[in-house]
Amino acid sequence: MPAYFTPELFRFLTRLKRNNNRDWFLAHKEEYEIHVRQPALQFITDFAGPLYQITPHLVSDPRGTRGSLFRIYRDTRFSSDKRPYKTHLAMRFSHRGKDVHSPGFYFHLEPGGCFAASGLWHPEAPILLKVRNAMVERGNEWRKVRKLLNWDDASKLSRPPRGFPADHEYVEDLKLRDLGTSVEFTDKQVCSPNFMAAFANASRKMSPLAAFLSSALGLPF
Repeated sequence: MPAYFTPELFRFLTRLKRNNNRDWFLAHKEEYEIHVRQPALQFITDFAGPLYQITPHLVSDPRGTRGSLFRIYRDTRFSSDKRPYKTHLAMRFSHRGKDVHSPGFYFHLEPGGCFAASGLWHPEAPILLKVRNAMVERGNEWRKVRKLLNWDDASKLSRPPRGFPADHEYVEDLKLRDLGTSVEFTDKQVCSPNFMAAFANASRKMSPLAAFLSSALGLPF
């Protein structure tokens, strides 16, 4: 089976990083379509089967807009950084009708920085409260799941959140403001014909955390 992604994808993103302007992108848009966007949409299409075997409640949506593939265009309206394009490629596989921050799977492609991830990134306070309550109420289940956590906890609270005891078994987890797990890939792995299986295996490995977080938020998994 041929590889979905080739070194041309990473070469394009590297060049885009050096030439992040509209004129350059428009002059090389055909390369973007051939080496970046179309392979990504095909990957999303073909991941629907493996994803269904992990859970039937997440969506692999190959639509060109409003689907699993993130736009390459940056939203610069409220940012001092006016560079118009992202210099990475990203996909999400989340609950139907839920936003990007729901606890599904995420795939990030960037030269020298490719990874799959699952979790909650910067969740709003009510969502985080539901997860913290689930940690306390379903402690035995959380004890098994928490072993998957490997995100940087730089945004961790210095004290236990209000309403939770300082001597709780999972007090350090209760302090977390981001909860997640990730699996890194080399560029070479991403360009391998076997990468679909590798990504599916990574997603399966992360799925207990995705299942726990989904359940805490009242979402099926």
